[in-house]
Amino acid sequence: LLTTLSSMTTTTTTLTTTGSTTAGLSSAAAGRTRRRAFSAKKTRKHYHAATTQSSTNYDDDVGGRFLSRRTMYSRNDPLRNHHRRRGGGGGDQDVVVRSKRKCDDNDDDVLNTRSIAATRGPGRLDGRRIVPNASSALGSPNAKSATASAFVWKGANVKAAAMSIGLGLFVCFVIPRPDGVVPQAWNLLSIFLATVAGLVLSPLPVGAWAFLGLTTAVVTKTLTFAQAFGAMTNDVIWLIVLAFFFARGFVSTGLGDRVATMFVEKLGKSTLGLSYGLSISEAVLAPAMPSTTARAGGVYLPIITSLAKSSGSEPGPTAKKMGSFLMQTQLQCSGHSSALCMTAAAQNLLSLKLAAGLGIVIANPWITWFKAACVPGILGLILTPLLVYKLYPPEIQDTPDAPAMAKEKLKKLGPLSQDELAVVITMSITVFCWIFQPFGITPVISAMFGMSLQLFSGVIKWADCLNEKGAWDTLVWFAVLIGMSAQLNELGFIKFIATKVSSSLTAANLAWPQVFLILHSSYFAIHYFFASQTAQVAALATAFLAMMLASGVPPMLAGLTMAFHTNLFGAITHYASGQSAVYFGSGYVDLKDYFRIGAIVGAFNFVLWAVVGGAWWKVIGLY
Repeated sequence: LLTTLSSMTTTTTTLTTTGSTTAGLSSAAAGRTRRRAFSAKKTRKHYHAATTQSSTNYDDDVGGRFLSRRTMYSRNDPLRNHHRRRGGGGGDQDVVVRSKRKCDDNDDDVLNTRSIAATRGPGRLDGRRIVPNASSALGSPNAKSATASAFVWKGANVKAAAMSIGLGLFVCFVIPRPDGVVPQAWNLLSIFLATVAGLVLSPLPVGAWAFLGLTTAVVTKTLTFAQAFGAMTNDVIWLIVLAFFFARGFVSTGLGDRVATMFVEKLGKSTLGLSYGLSISEAVLAPAMPSTTARAGGVYLPIITSLAKSSGSEPGPTAKKMGSFLMQTQLQCSGHSSALCMTAAAQNLLSLKLAAGLGIVIANPWITWFKAACVPGILGLILTPLLVYKLYPPEIQDTPDAPAMAKEKLKKLGPLSQDELAVVITMSITVFCWIFQPFGITPVISAMFGMSLQLFSGVIKWADCLNEKGAWDTLVWFAVLIGMSAQLNELGFIKFIATKVSSSLTAANLAWPQVFLILHSSYFAIHYFFASQTAQVAALATAFLAMMLASGVPPMLAGLTMAFHTNLFGAITHYASGQSAVYFGSGYVDLKDYFRIGAIVGAFNFVLWAVVGGAWWKVIGLY
C-alpha cells in the first residue's frame, strides 16, 4: 500500500519507468491493453511453457489455449477465457488450478482434476481459488524442485498390465509344454494370450497394447520382423479400414440421416412404428455402410435423441417415455442388420478371411451369405422390436407428430446435394461390384475403386481419411492379432488343440450337431469377457472353427454360422461392442436394464438363428 501511495505522488517520468510495478488504475488499463494486443503466437508460447501433470495433446490449441488429454478446460467453462487474472499488472506467477471435475479419457471437453497452468498476476481466478507457489517466478529453484519431486505415473494401468503379463509368463514358464507343440508355438501362445488379456483388461489403449505384444514377439525372436508385420498386407484388414472411410462419407454428407428420416416419415405414427422405421432403414443402409458403430453414432443416435426430446423424454426420470425403448430396440436390431449382409459389419469380413485360412472357401460370398442369412435375419428384424416392446414398453405409445416433423426436416434438407448424389453413385457401383464381382474383382478391390472415386470427386478429402483415427488404430491391432493367429496355425498349434478337443468330444459319444451347439453356446457366453466383437473373432474364431471341422461339422455351415453368430451378441452388455457403448452413453438406459434385456434378447436371437436358421440352412443345402 505504501509503495502504491508513493508511486502515485511521483513525476510522470517516474510513472513511465516504473509502470510495470504500479498497481494503480492507469497501470491496470495499460495491462488490459497489452493483454488484448498479445498475438496468438505469444499466447501459445506462454501456455506451452506451463507445467502439467499429463501427456500433451495439441489437437485443439486454438488462440493459444494449452490443451492436453487431461488438462484442458471445457468449452463452456469460465476458466477457458480467464487463464490470466483480470486486474492489475504484475509479474508471472505459477498457480495451481484445482478443478473438481472428472471425465473419461475420451472426453475432449472436460478434463481430469489437478491441472496446472501458468497465469498472469496474483489473486483470484474468476471466482475459483488459486493457490500460489512459494516462489513467484515460474523458473525459480523452489518451483523447479517442487515440480521435480512430485512424480506421477502416467503410463499403463499397472494392475491390469501385471495381470495380463502374468498370464503370459504363467503359461510360458509354469504350465508344461505338451509334447505335440514346438517351443516356438508355445512361446507365441503365451505372448498371444497376454495380448488378448490386455484387450480385455485395457492396461493401455488397444492399439498400443497390441504393438507391445508384437514388439515382444520380435525382441524374443519368436517371430521374425517379416512374420510379425506380414498381416499388414491382409486384404480384409484394409477392407475394414476402407469401411471407416465410407461411413464418414455417409455421415458428413448427411445421406444416412436423410434415409432414416424418410422411413420415420412413413412409419412413425406410433413409437413401435418408429422403431420399425429406424431398424428397417439401418438394414437398408448396412450393405453400403459397413460399420455398425458408425451407423449408431453418426446416424441413429442423433435421430433417436431428437425424437425422444421432442416428446419430453430426457435421460433420467423421463427416459422411459420413449428414448430408452428406441435406444434398446435400435441396438438389439442392429445385430440382425449386421448379420444380414456380408458387407454390413467389419467382423463379417474378418470371419470369412479366417475361415478361408482353414480351407473354407465360399464361392460368390455376398450372394451366398445373403441367401443363408435372409430368412432368420428378416424374421429377427420383425420380432425383436415386439419383444423389446413387451420387455421394456415405452410410456408414450402414439407419436402422431413424428411423421410431420420428419416431413418438415426433409423439406429443409431439400433435394439431394451434389455430395450426397456422389455418395449414392459411388456406393451403388461399389455394392454392385461386391455382389456380382465383375471380371473377378474381389471385395477389397471394389472398395478401393469406390473410395478412389469418392476421393477423386471430392466427397471425401484425404485429410478426412487421415483424421479417421479409429481406422488406423484398427489396422494396427487387427494386424497384430491376425498375424499371431495365423502363425499359431502355421506352427501347428491350432490343429493340435482342435484335435485334442474333438477327440474328447468324440470319446463322449457326441455327434457333430451336439458338438456344433456346444461350441456355439460356449462362443456366445465367452463374449461377456470381451469388449469387442472383432477382438473375439480375431482371438478365438480360428480355434473354434478348427474344433468344429475336426468334429465333422460341414465346412460351409461352420464358416457361415460362426460369422453370423458374432453379430448376435453385440448387445448383451453395455461394453459388448462399439455400438452398444454408443447407445449406453446416451444415458437413457440403466445398467441393470442393459444386462437384463441384453441377456434375454441375446438368448432369443441365439435360439431364433439356431432353430429357424437351422431349418432354412437344411433347405438350401448347407448340410
